[in-house]
Amino acid sequence: MRLEPEWRARADRGVRLQADLDGPAKAGPYESGPAKAGPHIPLSQVDALGTLRVEIGPDCSRCKLHTLGRRQVVFGVGNPNADLMFVGEAPGADEDIQGEPFVGRAGQLLTKIIEAIDLRREDVYIANVIKCRPPQNRNPEPDEVEQCEPFLFRQVDIIRPKVIVALGKFAAQCLLKSDAPITRIRGREFTYRDSILIPTYHPAYLLRNPSAKRDVWEDMKKVRAILTQSADE
Repeated sequence: MRLEPEWRARADRGVRLQADLDGPAKAGPYESGPAKAGPHIPLSQVDALGTLRVEIGPDCSRCKLHTLGRRQVVFGVGNPNADLMFVGEAPGADEDIQGEPFVGRAGQLLTKIIEAIDLRREDVYIANVIKCRPPQNRNPEPDEVEQCEPFLFRQVDIIRPKVIVALGKFAAQCLLKSDAPITRIRGREFTYRDSILIPTYHPAYLLRNPSAKRDVWEDMKKVRAILTQSADE
């Protein structure tokens, strides 16, 4: 049984979202196994993600990042049966320490974005294109992506989300195999491995450019509408 979010009727949230996203938030310790409120998750999906995690291993050495100071592999976190999946580019310093994606300031903002469309963080699944932190948070290099993105493909195929939100230019360009700027593709719908992919700005970009929060809110309203329509079918 797939997660069917119960959307609650609300007034226009555009201004409220901007105000909410400016406030402090604390990212909790989310598990990568079944969500707390998801007792109907098929064990096959839980097992498949667990098998994939074991296959990658805690000390992956498939690319050069294991020699460049990364602490650990950051696999992914959330509901294995999620209708909504977020994909970023790579773990940062906080994620490398804690072993979970999006737990720093950008992750706290992502949590607020998720809550703004009436979901909880544990309702969705969060991953990155690559699973190890690049030095100085530089963009992943082509050989690193080549080695790691097949594992993301398998996560997507296991979870089978209805919607994937690509967070930021790098993730969107990598998934779409395009060099189009994020300003041109954000908010548009693309087909990606049987899911609908919608690029939007990375939460870290919003921390530097708060005025872009309204654009992200428009993108997330589109995500919510797709999920609502799917739940009604």
